[in-house]
Amino acid sequence: MNKPLLATALTFAALSSSTAVYAQVAGMQAQQPISTHAVAGHYAALVYANYSDTLASAKAMQTAVRAFVAQPSEPTLAQARKTWLTAREFYGQTEAFRFYGGPIDDDNGPEGRLNAWPMDESYVDSVSGRPSAGLVNNPKFTITKKNLIAQNERGGEENIATGWHAIEFFLWGQDLSDTGPGERNFEDFVDGKAPHADRRRQYLSVVTDLLVDDLSKLTQAWAPGVKDNYRAQFVRGGTESVRKMLVGLGSLSRGELAGERLEVALNSQDQEDEHSCFSDNTHRDAVANALGIQNVWLGQYQRADGSTLKGASLRDLVATKDAALAEKITRQIAASVHAAQAIQAPFDREIIGGNDAPGRQRIQKTIDSLTQQSKDLVAGANAIGITRLTLVQP
Repeated sequence: MNKPLLATALTFAALSSSTAVYAQVAGMQAQQPISTHAVAGHYAALVYANYSDTLASAKAMQTAVRAFVAQPSEPTLAQARKTWLTAREFYGQTEAFRFYGGPIDDDNGPEGRLNAWPMDESYVDSVSGRPSAGLVNNPKFTITKKNLIAQNERGGEENIATGWHAIEFFLWGQDLSDTGPGERNFEDFVDGKAPHADRRRQYLSVVTDLLVDDLSKLTQAWAPGVKDNYRAQFVRGGTESVRKMLVGLGSLSRGELAGERLEVALNSQDQEDEHSCFSDNTHRDAVANALGIQNVWLGQYQRADGSTLKGASLRDLVATKDAALAEKITRQIAASVHAAQAIQAPFDREIIGGNDAPGRQRIQKTIDSLTQQSKDLVAGANAIGITRLTLVQP
């Protein structure tokens, strides 16, 4: 699925009438009682579906990267970029499954090597004015998965050596344009055209393979029918699992998306603080994150094949105690998705100017909506008797 079609599909899902969705939920409630066990069980199915789609799209990117490094050219580079953008749409929605010590961000979780940012690109490869910078240009450094993991964030949080943004940097290069993304030439990967082109090809291949490995492990952690994996434990967790779900949504809403990913860049007006700065895909990152929150709240997820997974949700559970509050939260989350969709590309131009600049106002509107939604989610938790809700704060 190409990016414009995918973006349209995601937008359509986000713009679904809350009234229609509520009618569907009400019909389901009439058929079976809503319980914490049912909500946790459907959440596990939704997480597995989202990670499965992310893994499949990452494998498509892996295939495209292999084709590119085998024969660097403008068309093969363009295809690799396209598959990165498509895969990010799915991965961005999985961010709603974080912040509660699950498989992605427990003590052994791969989150830090999957999606860490901002990235000091000179740590990895040459940049403008520093042609010999980075691990690529250090022949003494052996490029392996193990070594890249060891180098990730070594000596500083911005020393990112792995993950989505390392791959993004290799595919686009530095963004030195005010109007578009980076414009790395495919000849950077051609022997005789650029120093250490062979190592650059090797690095891109290895870091992509590592990302697929990590996504494979996350998908297996949530796979059904496995006796002792994380999913099996989660579905037995009842109220504690529901608490984790709400921690994930509330933390992504305020601390991470509104705070780290939008507010920091808005305040600094610095391109280096935007999430996907090399590809200028930050505006889509924000939409995918907001949509991931909506997916979990409503208990529905639109899969890569166009089908929609639906089931018992947090909204259903809150509605059993306070239907008006459940509807209020639903509308607020929809408003956040809509606000994020209004942010325009390139994001690094949206953050520039005074507070009355249209781009800054669009971002601030999204921040305000996400902040309110985080408060509403806490109220929703309280309504179902969950008062121990510690959220990640900015």
